[in-house]
Amino acid sequence: MKRWIGVGLALVLGAAVVLALVLGNGGGGSGGEQQALTTVRGVIGSEKKPFFDDPAVRAAFARHGLRVEVDTAGSREIATTVDLRAYDFAFPSSVPAAEKIRQARKITRTYSPFYSPMAIATFQPIVDVLAKAGVVHDSGAGYEVLDLRRFLDLVAKGTRWDALPGNTSYRARKRVLLTTTDVRTSNSAAMYLAATSYVANGDDVVSSREQVAGAARTVAPLFLDQGYSESSTEAPFEDYLALGIGKTPMVVIYEAQYAARLFAGGEAIRPGMRLIYPAPTVLSKHTLVPLTDRAAEVGRLLQEDPEFARLAARYGFRTADPKVFADLVTKAKAPIAGSLVDVVEPPAYDRLEDLISAIERSYLAGAKPSS
Repeated sequence: MKRWIGVGLALVLGAAVVLALVLGNGGGGSGGEQQALTTVRGVIGSEKKPFFDDPAVRAAFARHGLRVEVDTAGSREIATTVDLRAYDFAFPSSVPAAEKIRQARKITRTYSPFYSPMAIATFQPIVDVLAKAGVVHDSGAGYEVLDLRRFLDLVAKGTRWDALPGNTSYRARKRVLLTTTDVRTSNSAAMYLAATSYVANGDDVVSSREQVAGAARTVAPLFLDQGYSESSTEAPFEDYLALGIGKTPMVVIYEAQYAARLFAGGEAIRPGMRLIYPAPTVLSKHTLVPLTDRAAEVGRLLQEDPEFARLAARYGFRTADPKVFADLVTKAKAPIAGSLVDVVEPPAYDRLEDLISAIERSYLAGAKPSS
């Protein structure tokens, strides 16, 4: 009898353990909610990775029954070389790349939940020097702009920093250039190319192959004369933050990168650092292309749900509700433009590709920096 009682107790204890495991992993607790989530996979531009990795963003998706997993790639790569069969959505950082994917996949709907103007992270001594040279001026709306027409003239002459009149604060012997990422792979450099090619094309969007050749000749030195360029926008911005004016006096960035650091507080943005805007500038419109039905819900939530708008604004992105971003600017007392007027559209995907390819051929031909 005692033997059977012992067996019975063992069975009861075993059942209790099994029940505890079931309740712990699938019986209504947080583990159960995790098992019930639908996984949606996407490939995105690297600048959005911190947003998707944020526990608050993950939790917000989970409340809608979704687990969103992402890989990163350059926007141009997403549109051309990434095997999209492994993903439910593509989320490049520009409309031209997204439009290329949409057309190739015959998709009727895309989502543009947030955007960021292209901007320039620099330092007050640089602003002062370029203001004396007539290249930087006040917009009249609370922020300063770099005149791309006059800047292109400086670059065309091979101007060096120590040759600028009245320059006593940054007497470097290197050429006056903006640091960018590699235009052959990175969207931020491609957006800078879009803005400068507009100016080089007589203040008009490059729309034909004939215009490509002339614009490419003018803007190619902006990229070729830099030497080595990083493939990700985070890298030169981190150099700007960590190494300062000697390494990176001016770097093309997404406004969101600078804004996110300001909104987060801390000491990443130090006194003397400045954010200015190229004139004209281009908006980097982050556009989600749903490749499967379940990905459409991700796009809809990002675009329409106020909670995601608030979370995106924390990472410096502007959304359809301008008040969300403006409130953070006011709270942080951030020197960020309220609204931008001098904004132009990038070329269509094929023409932008033509421009990039023309510069790529110069790289491959071993083009020498201008003298």
